[in-house]
Amino acid sequence: MLPTQLWANTRRSIFTASLPKNHENPLGLPLNNNRVPPQIPRRGPISGGLPAKRKIPNVKHVVLVSSCKGGVGKSTVATNLAVSLSLLPQRLRVGILDLDVFGPSIPTLMGLKNVEEPGLTQAGALIPITNHGIPTMSMAYLLPPASQPSSSPTPNSDSEPPTNEDTPVVWRGLMVQKAVQQLLFQTDWSAAISQNTSPGLDILVIDLPPGTGDIPLSVGQLVDVDSTIIITTPDILSLSDVRRGVAMFRKLEMPLTGLVINNAYFICPNCSERHYLFGGNPNDERNMFAKGVKAMGMGGDKIVGELPLVVDVGRGGEKGVPYALSGRGVLGETDAGKIWQEVMKTIAERIWGELRARTVK
Repeated sequence: MLPTQLWANTRRSIFTASLPKNHENPLGLPLNNNRVPPQIPRRGPISGGLPAKRKIPNVKHVVLVSSCKGGVGKSTVATNLAVSLSLLPQRLRVGILDLDVFGPSIPTLMGLKNVEEPGLTQAGALIPITNHGIPTMSMAYLLPPASQPSSSPTPNSDSEPPTNEDTPVVWRGLMVQKAVQQLLFQTDWSAAISQNTSPGLDILVIDLPPGTGDIPLSVGQLVDVDSTIIITTPDILSLSDVRRGVAMFRKLEMPLTGLVINNAYFICPNCSERHYLFGGNPNDERNMFAKGVKAMGMGGDKIVGELPLVVDVGRGGEKGVPYALSGRGVLGETDAGKIWQEVMKTIAERIWGELRARTVK
């Protein structure tokens, strides 16, 4: 049993509402007195609950890419989706926001490893960094390169030196929420567009981290989202996590465009047949995976694409060149590569079609 005074101090330190000053501006952006920073107020009669969802400045449409499961290729799909949207005949202006604060991978996938820290506008907003014609913003751009441990291999080793993506972000939930709000509302997407007409983005693709924690919850509560794409691999283990994510988005009343099955099947180069390596054939009603997809209401036309397993997709990501860009018109393309590109194009067309329909309404 703790003494009365010690317990009172402990309880005060755990449940106190006061916050250190550095929690208010974890990204270290210059203070802007002309704009009230976004807040997540407590529920109650004083605050009246959560604020109304709002648009991200200089962004017409927001598309979320989520999976709630790590290692399913979510960031790879998000990157190639952004490229595919930009390649549509409408010549859309598309950007990518990497909100995976603890494990950012967009810089690697976009060929932006170890870039210089992003600049700031006169108002103190972050200026996105552009490559392949796609402006991007990521937590990794704001971190210093990870230090080389003393026990690491010698410089002559084949291993790559640490990058800013290797630097760990060791933050508690409140600092993460504040950083996410700054990335969302204090990034000037119009500063990355060189065209003189309609400054800003037509579509911002947001790459969400796995899970149903602070970051996706903050986005769902604060941002007016137009479309959500759920990524899964064709196995029951992945689907069990995806099911929780779908339930979360529905609870937040966010629009669900549909499900993308990554690495859905493998096309044999000799027999040209589809082989469902993980057993998850969504078209087979007797399949457990297909039953799970149907049970969570994401079957039928909610399956917006089945991406085949293509080795060059991963290789392109490692080199920083999205396959949707590098694979176009390459001689000697495999049938699987052509199908992959067509499916990704179909997904982009489906999303853009729904965005236009929402605008008309």
